Amino acid sequence: MKQLEAIVHPLVEQERAKFMQQHAAAGRTLLLFDIPLLFETKAQQGLDAVVVVSAPADVQRQRVMARPGMTAAKLDAILARQVPDEEKRRLADYIVDTGCSMQQTRQQVIELIRELRRRQGTAAARVLGSAVGQ
Repeated sequence: MKQLEAIVHPLVEQERAKFMQQHAAAGRTLLLFDIPLLFETKAQQGLDAVVVVSAPADVQRQRVMARPGMTAAKLDAILARQVPDEEKRRLADYIVDTGCSMQQTRQQVIELIRELRRRQGTAAARVLGSAVGQ
């Protein structure tokens, strides 16, 4: 897996940089990236803001276990490879809490977009779900 990641991750980063350059040239002021394993791969470098999308651990577990084919052992293996949610929250510039209603979550996102648009310059924001069901 490490060999594959060593090949794929640099190519993905090149494409991301190209994407950012193209959109900056087109005058886009807000870009959004959904980057799996953001902190684990240090991919947050070069982004103006990091948004962690998260729910309480019990809600995450319930959502993931409802997925077809998911087992507790698979979930534990996924979580073992990830930066803990508490650490992601600490490293984030913004947090969207999805442990509430869809309407409340939507309102948080609307307010976040307003805040990011108020910031000067281009804001490349990353919405991070911990890949275990936010």
